[in-house]
Amino acid sequence: MQNPTQAYARTAQATGSPRELEAQLLLRAAAKLQAIKDAGAGDHGDALSAIRYNRRLWVVFASSIGKPENPLPREIKLNVANLANFIINHSMKLETDSARSPDRLGVLININREIAAGLRTQAA
Repeated sequence: MQNPTQAYARTAQATGSPRELEAQLLLRAAAKLQAIKDAGAGDHGDALSAIRYNRRLWVVFASSIGKPENPLPREIKLNVANLANFIINHSMKLETDSARSPDRLGVLININREIAAGLRTQAA
């Protein structure tokens, strides 16, 4: 599976807008997670792969907001950092969850979709 950094770079070449790029990547991660949720207690390897892809994507987002050249306002940077922290922690819990409940993916799916929708709304 392609890692989020490679997907980010590849998609950046295909789109002109950083907001659209981020929205597309969030929706791709949400789709991977949704497929696992819909499959139920399917292949654990696929579930781990989707969760890790999403977590790595949010690590990329978190690291990019810490760069001095990032133009986002401080409040938004803090909000993104808090979301990234929650997603990373929740993902690590899911990775080690012995019950492997696909329903616990819903919060990650919803966050990704809502942030993607907001990015697209602001871009328009």
